Amino acid sequence: MADFTADFCDVHPDKVSVLGPGYSNYGGAEMCQGEVVTIQLDRNNSDLITLLRDEDGQGKVVVVDSDQAYYAIVGENLMKFAQASGYAGIIVNGYVRDTFQIKDIPVALYALGTCPRKYIPVTQGKRDIPLSFGGAEFRPGDYVYTDTDGVIVTAEALS
Repeated sequence: MADFTADFCDVHPDKVSVLGPGYSNYGGAEMCQGEVVTIQLDRNNSDLITLLRDEDGQGKVVVVDSDQAYYAIVGENLMKFAQASGYAGIIVNGYVRDTFQIKDIPVALYALGTCPRKYIPVTQGKRDIPLSFGGAEFRPGDYVYTDTDGVIVTAEALS
């Protein structure tokens, strides 16, 4: 990725939305970009496990909305699945864990913070739906760019 989020905001101010403050990168990749894949969870991450483990993630970033329930959505095992499947990054409207182990996995992982516990009972998620959080809207097929300044989303890839 040659351009930075600030450059895209300067050159295309009418085409980008910026994810609001409070999200930090816990993954091992400082930058990522890719096509948006969305999933909404109800505390349990089993549907996200299936997505990351079983689907080709080349050129994609998974955007996860968990309604900010105080449970970890992504940890070491899911980051390993994401890396093995080729995902560039994961953006979580919620919390993550295993941050010591995941800091060297070369996948970006933006989240609100950390929580050591996960939600055990299996609940159903929803795939490929529009999501809105942090002042930004994410639709399947949108494009995301991330770096040390933050996260932006656009309707299409920018050059």
